[in-house]
Amino acid sequence: MSRKRIPFVAGNWKMYKTIAEARQLVPELVRGLSDLRGVEKAICPPFTALMAVKALLEGTDIGLGAQNLYWEKEGAFTGEVSPMMVAELCQYVIIGHSERRTYFAETDQTVNRKVKAALEVGLIPIVCIGETLAENEAGQTQAVITRQVQAGLSDIQLKQDVDVNGTVPLIIAYEPVWAIGTGKAATGEFANRVVQEMIRPTLSTLFGEPAASSIRVLYGGSVKASNAAEFFNQSEIDGALVGGASLKAQEFIEIVRAAAESV
Repeated sequence: MSRKRIPFVAGNWKMYKTIAEARQLVPELVRGLSDLRGVEKAICPPFTALMAVKALLEGTDIGLGAQNLYWEKEGAFTGEVSPMMVAELCQYVIIGHSERRTYFAETDQTVNRKVKAALEVGLIPIVCIGETLAENEAGQTQAVITRQVQAGLSDIQLKQDVDVNGTVPLIIAYEPVWAIGTGKAATGEFANRVVQEMIRPTLSTLFGEPAASSIRVLYGGSVKASNAAEFFNQSEIDGALVGGASLKAQEFIEIVRAAAESV
């Protein structure tokens, strides 16, 4: 199938992998991903491993992302990491993951502040959205998704000119909460419908149709090598934010391969 947006696959390591373990995994990933063209890829390890992973990725086409940041540039915020600190090492940052919302009280408003802070220092935010099982079963998916996009991206100015890859510096990851880490992935058809009928129209309202059609939207939630193609072959899904499967070199490589073959 033809695409005007280049596929993107990012691995979210969550709170896994010490520096020593990262130094074992990354060379395997580099070897397996080096020949896969037509798809952009990134690794998002824990903060402690960022510097080590950055060194291992030098000279490759694999990007580096952080899993979070704080919206202030500096200050008395013990335990937090500023956008400028992240930008010294990374090109990407995950913002608003459902685990952050669930366990650490993040809201659409704090997501909004973090997205603004990331864009200000030149980071590309990967903004996570998604409904819970209760919301899905109550028929509230559209209301939740629309609210999260509108509030999370409120008052944000995007460059209207797209980059050389035909994309703008913002990525959305649709991750239905009921599919994360459960082994129960949404179907490709369902996820595509959410993107087509809920996410892109809301992005269009915020940024205009040209920018909205250039923003890449990923799927996340129990993505693995055996089901990746189902999502990548959908017209509106531009890749994946991969959790547990990104901790296994061959599994992640095969997911990226599926994305490359979907072009």
